[in-house]
Amino acid sequence: MQPTLTALQWICQPFDSLTNKQVYDSINLRLTVFAFEQQVGYVDTDYRDLEAYHLLAYHGDQLVAYARLLPVGVAYEDACSIGRVCVAANARKISLGKELINKSIQHCEALFPTTSKIKIGAQYYLLPFYEKLGFAIAGDLYYEDALPHKKMQRKNDGICL
Repeated sequence: MQPTLTALQWICQPFDSLTNKQVYDSINLRLTVFAFEQQVGYVDTDYRDLEAYHLLAYHGDQLVAYARLLPVGVAYEDACSIGRVCVAANARKISLGKELINKSIQHCEALFPTTSKIKIGAQYYLLPFYEKLGFAIAGDLYYEDALPHKKMQRKNDGICL
Protein backbone atom coordinates (compact mmCIF):
# COMPACT_ATOMS: atom_id res chain seq x y z
CA MET A 1 0.00 0.00 0.00
CA GLN A 2 1.24 3.50 -0.91
CA PRO A 3 1.99 5.55 2.21
CA THR A 4 0.38 8.95 2.79
CA LEU A 5 1.97 11.82 4.69
CA THR A 6 -0.81 11.83 7.28
CA ALA A 7 -0.38 8.11 7.98
CA LEU A 8 3.29 8.34 8.95
CA GLN A 9 4.72 7.94 12.43
CA TRP A 10 7.76 10.16 12.98
CA ILE A 11 10.47 9.26 15.49
CA CYS A 12 13.56 11.31 16.36
CA GLN A 13 15.98 9.70 18.80
CA PRO A 14 19.67 9.68 19.67
CA PHE A 15 21.44 6.47 18.70
CA ASP A 16 21.38 4.98 22.21
CA SER A 17 17.58 5.34 22.37
CA LEU A 18 16.85 3.55 19.10
CA THR A 19 15.54 0.01 19.26
CA ASN A 20 17.46 -2.77 17.54
CA LYS A 21 14.77 -2.88 14.85
CA GLN A 22 15.03 0.87 14.22
CA VAL A 23 18.81 0.62 13.82
CA TYR A 24 18.41 -2.36 11.49
CA ASP A 25 15.65 -0.61 9.50
CA SER A 26 17.73 2.55 9.07
CA ILE A 27 20.83 0.68 7.92
CA ASN A 28 18.71 -1.42 5.57
CA LEU A 29 17.07 1.65 3.99
CA ARG A 30 20.38 3.47 3.66
CA LEU A 31 22.01 0.46 2.01
CA THR A 32 19.03 -0.06 -0.29
CA VAL A 33 19.06 3.56 -1.49
CA PHE A 34 22.77 4.35 -1.55
CA ALA A 35 24.52 1.02 -2.19
CA PHE A 36 21.99 -0.74 -4.43
CA GLU A 37 19.88 1.93 -6.15
CA GLN A 38 22.67 4.50 -6.56
CA GLN A 39 25.42 1.88 -6.74
CA VAL A 40 27.69 3.83 -4.41
CA GLY A 41 30.47 1.77 -2.91
CA TYR A 42 31.27 3.28 0.48
CA VAL A 43 31.32 2.37 4.15
CA ASP A 44 28.02 3.68 5.50
CA THR A 45 28.86 3.01 9.15
CA ASP A 46 31.22 5.94 9.78
CA TYR A 47 30.65 6.10 13.56
CA ARG A 48 28.93 9.48 13.26
CA ASP A 49 25.67 7.61 13.88
CA LEU A 50 26.72 7.29 17.51
CA GLU A 51 26.71 11.10 17.92
CA ALA A 52 23.62 11.73 15.80
CA TYR A 53 19.90 12.01 16.20
CA HIS A 54 18.03 9.79 13.80
CA LEU A 55 14.79 10.93 12.18
CA LEU A 56 12.68 8.02 11.00
CA ALA A 57 9.29 7.96 9.29
CA TYR A 58 7.34 4.72 9.50
CA HIS A 59 4.31 3.65 7.52
CA GLY A 60 3.04 0.77 9.62
CA ASP A 61 6.13 -1.30 10.32
CA GLN A 62 8.04 -0.16 7.21
CA LEU A 63 10.65 2.58 7.46
CA VAL A 64 9.94 4.84 4.47
CA ALA A 65 12.18 7.85 5.19
CA TYR A 66 15.31 8.55 7.17
CA ALA A 67 17.72 11.41 7.92
CA ARG A 68 20.67 11.74 10.25
CA LEU A 69 20.98 14.96 12.26
CA LEU A 70 24.49 15.80 13.41
CA PRO A 71 25.35 18.35 16.11
CA VAL A 72 27.85 21.16 15.61
CA GLY A 73 31.41 19.91 15.47
CA VAL A 74 30.72 16.48 13.99
CA ALA A 75 30.49 17.15 10.23
CA TYR A 76 31.10 20.92 10.36
CA GLU A 77 32.85 22.95 13.05
CA ASP A 78 30.41 25.86 12.77
CA ALA A 79 27.09 24.18 11.93
CA CYS A 80 24.83 21.25 12.57
CA SER A 81 24.14 19.01 9.60
CA ILE A 82 21.49 16.90 7.91
CA GLY A 83 22.75 13.82 6.11
CA ARG A 84 22.07 10.29 4.92
CA VAL A 85 18.73 11.57 3.62
CA CYS A 86 16.79 8.78 1.94
CA VAL A 87 13.24 7.82 1.03
CA ALA A 88 12.04 4.31 0.15
CA ALA A 89 11.17 3.82 -3.53
CA ASN A 90 7.50 3.11 -2.78
CA ALA A 91 7.16 6.43 -0.93
CA ARG A 92 8.70 8.88 -3.40
CA LYS A 93 5.54 10.11 -5.11
CA ILE A 94 3.98 11.79 -2.05
CA SER A 95 6.45 14.68 -1.44
CA LEU A 96 7.99 12.75 1.43
CA GLY A 97 11.48 14.04 0.63
CA LYS A 98 10.29 17.61 1.13
CA GLU A 99 8.51 16.65 4.36
CA LEU A 100 11.63 14.83 5.58
CA ILE A 101 13.85 17.88 5.03
CA ASN A 102 11.34 20.26 6.62
CA LYS A 103 11.05 18.01 9.68
CA SER A 104 14.84 17.65 9.78
CA ILE A 105 15.22 21.44 9.86
CA GLN A 106 12.62 21.73 12.65
CA HIS A 107 14.38 19.06 14.71
CA CYS A 108 17.82 20.64 14.15
CA GLU A 109 16.50 23.98 15.37
CA ALA A 110 15.04 22.34 18.48
CA LEU A 111 17.94 19.98 19.22
CA PHE A 112 20.80 22.36 18.48
CA PRO A 113 19.50 25.82 19.45
CA THR A 114 22.94 27.34 19.98
CA THR A 115 23.61 27.42 16.24
CA SER A 116 21.50 28.87 13.49
CA LYS A 117 23.56 27.24 10.76
CA ILE A 118 22.50 24.05 9.03
CA LYS A 119 24.79 22.65 6.35
CA ILE A 120 24.50 19.68 4.04
CA GLY A 121 26.63 17.92 1.46
CA ALA A 122 24.19 17.57 -1.43
CA GLN A 123 24.51 15.24 -4.37
CA TYR A 124 24.82 17.44 -7.44
CA TYR A 125 21.64 16.23 -9.12
CA LEU A 126 19.65 17.20 -5.99
CA LEU A 127 20.79 20.85 -5.86
CA PRO A 128 17.47 22.19 -7.29
CA PHE A 129 15.50 20.14 -4.75
CA TYR A 130 17.46 21.59 -1.82
CA GLU A 131 17.39 25.12 -3.26
CA LYS A 132 13.58 24.97 -3.30
CA LEU A 133 13.73 24.06 0.40
CA GLY A 134 15.80 27.10 1.37
CA PHE A 135 19.39 25.94 0.90
CA ALA A 136 22.02 27.75 -1.15
CA ILE A 137 25.32 26.56 -2.58
CA ALA A 138 28.16 27.32 -0.17
CA GLY A 139 31.17 25.64 -1.76
CA ASP A 140 32.88 24.24 -4.80
CA LEU A 141 32.12 20.96 -6.49
CA TYR A 142 33.74 17.96 -4.78
CA TYR A 143 33.46 14.21 -5.07
CA GLU A 144 32.33 11.99 -2.25
CA ASP A 145 32.12 8.26 -2.88
CA ALA A 146 32.63 8.96 -6.61
CA LEU A 147 29.52 11.17 -6.80
CA PRO A 148 29.62 14.94 -7.42
CA HIS A 149 28.47 17.01 -4.42
CA LYS A 150 28.28 20.62 -3.30
CA LYS A 151 28.16 22.00 0.21
CA MET A 152 24.94 23.88 0.89
CA GLN A 153 23.71 26.02 3.76
CA ARG A 154 20.29 27.29 4.75
CA LYS A 155 19.72 30.74 3.27
CA ASN A 156 18.38 32.29 6.48
CA ASP A 157 21.76 31.78 8.13
CA GLY A 158 22.85 35.15 6.82
CA ILE A 159 25.74 33.83 4.73
CA CYS A 160 24.09 32.50 1.59
CA LEU A 161 21.52 35.21 0.92
